[in-house]
Amino acid sequence: MHQTPDLFTEQLAIRLDLANPNHHLWNNNGTWWMHYTVYPTPITSERRRISLRTRSLKHARQKRDQILKRLVSGKFLCAA
Repeated sequence: MHQTPDLFTEQLAIRLDLANPNHHLWNNNGTWWMHYTVYPTPITSERRRISLRTRSLKHARQKRDQILKRLVSGKFLCAA
């Protein structure tokens, strides 16, 4: 008999800092990355990091904004 796996939903935690347009971004040896936090369970947190694969701060901000919109809407798939 097959058991149905428990479904877990992650809670996304994003802070907005309007005074800092580079919030969630950092430059690692010339390549821009973004980071954000999710809570896979009520008692654990996980910091996620994604390479934006660009050396341009302007493009990094645009990519970050697109990714955050998709995360909030639940349409972002990330390989584990």
